[in-house]
Amino acid sequence: MKPHDTLPYTELPDYSDAERIARSRAFYDAVKLRRTCRYFSADPVPRATIENAIMAAGTAPNGANHQPWHFAVIESPEKKKALRSAAEDEERAFYASKGSEEWFDALAPLGTDADKPFLETAPYLIVIFGQRKGGMIPGEMKQNYYVNESVGIATGILITALHDAGLATLTHTPNPMKFLNQLCERPSHEKPMMILVVGKPADDATIPVHATIKKPLDQIASWL
Repeated sequence: MKPHDTLPYTELPDYSDAERIARSRAFYDAVKLRRTCRYFSADPVPRATIENAIMAAGTAPNGANHQPWHFAVIESPEKKKALRSAAEDEERAFYASKGSEEWFDALAPLGTDADKPFLETAPYLIVIFGQRKGGMIPGEMKQNYYVNESVGIATGILITALHDAGLATLTHTPNPMKFLNQLCERPSHEKPMMILVVGKPADDATIPVHATIKKPLDQIASWL
């Protein structure tokens, strides 16, 4: 290994085993209440809340510490209206001919369709881009590594941070998504990964029962 600068790793709290168990349980109890929401209030949300959540996402592990992500936050009504129009065009094509019957059967318990009013109602849309080229310094065009994995981890932290702040979210992935580059004024070497809809749930918001069913530990983990 080549010589490199280092710092002592002293920030991690030194909890007792009992504290670790209690804290991990408390975190699970909090995050298990997270739900995907399709019915949003138009009530405003402080911009600082979104900024702090994005900074939390920026701490995610990533390939070579190039941090290959960009979060384009849309709040203008005009931009949201344009995004909804373009996204619904893609959704209508999907429901009309692109989607398979198997896919439609999988979506049926969630009650989704081509109409996406939340793209205009929610106060914020965060369009998440993966950067194929970049680096640590603005203007660099180095090769980035593990872009999908890095952006996926960062997005998970972003969603969790927003939930912890008492906000609802929805991941939306129209296909194709290339129109988002132009709408968000992002370069072509960036790949739109998803739209994250963010805001407070509407007073009459509901969630599908199907979405509350989570696999138990013995189905999602094994001990070797």
